Amino acid sequence: MSEAVAISATVSPMAPAKGVGLVRAWLLLIAGMVYLMILVGGATRLTDSGLSITEWQPLLGAIPPMSDADWQDAFQKYQTMTAQFHVLNPNMDIEGFKAIYWWEWGHRQLGRVIGVAFALPFLFFWLTGRTSKKLMPHLLALFALGGLQGLIGWWMVASGVNSELTSVAPYRLMTHFGLALLIIAYCFWLWLELGAERRELPVAARPWANALIWVTGVQMLLGALVAGLDAGRGFTDWPLMSGEVIPSTMWMLDPFWRNFFENEATTQFFHRLTAYALLGTALWCAWRFRAQHWSLFGLFAGLVGAQAVLGIATLMRAAPLDMSLTHQGLGVILVLAATRLVWTSRAAVDG
Repeated sequence: MSEAVAISATVSPMAPAKGVGLVRAWLLLIAGMVYLMILVGGATRLTDSGLSITEWQPLLGAIPPMSDADWQDAFQKYQTMTAQFHVLNPNMDIEGFKAIYWWEWGHRQLGRVIGVAFALPFLFFWLTGRTSKKLMPHLLALFALGGLQGLIGWWMVASGVNSELTSVAPYRLMTHFGLALLIIAYCFWLWLELGAERRELPVAARPWANALIWVTGVQMLLGALVAGLDAGRGFTDWPLMSGEVIPSTMWMLDPFWRNFFENEATTQFFHRLTAYALLGTALWCAWRFRAQHWSLFGLFAGLVGAQAVLGIATLMRAAPLDMSLTHQGLGVILVLAATRLVWTSRAAVDG
């Protein structure tokens, strides 16, 4: 008896009675905008732009400085309220400030646009009967997560305002990034649930799909810590780290737990270690389920392999902006590929 289970095309109980295609297109649009938001956020971090706006004004903050006096006021706040200016940018002039300001403003503005792009169509779908009782709680949850993301974004920025930090706290950056991944994966899951083709996948694949998405998630969070600490620019040799298998500075911080969040050597070491685990597991799954005429595991393993090569090349070049953003962008694709794997494997068991 074959261990594969064929899944026939069925209408999801979440699907509204009308307009399901429009709702799916909207979910895909939101996911695409969140993907862009993640890339802009990555550029904002890598250019040290995140602390250029020292206030949180959800509505008034949409208007950038409009005059020379406004620019001078914003620059003065950056100078007086951040250690980043005094430690990293003491010679910065107003033109240099504008360069970092626009990255942070663009990141926040895109967040506002996403909020509007979600809220207005949602109201339209609700008022015109293009939702369902089973879909509505998920859409409300997405809306709540979007609002929470805005709050966490300010919580992250606030860690570097009126403090001794020269950038945002890495664990807060990790939280902000992790929630963005959850939102984009949630949108993609709902898009799948409302009408994606269900492929044939072995029943035995379910635990492996679950394992892959968890390891991928952990790896992405570790990557956020590496980015937050600029650890990708501190150890640029491979496969060793500063000539050592295990860097001698891994446990130098006190108390001990700080090393997992604030030590460049520790975060990059575990980021590398998890990458090896993810690549090994993905390749094994691709081999284990190779009998399938079309294997999502094979596709996933190929993406992980490409990500591994790109990651090594990025660190060996001290994490330049273009390669770092490509690495981050491909990582998000990995999360979505893992989401598809889990969705398909659940269909095989529960369908």
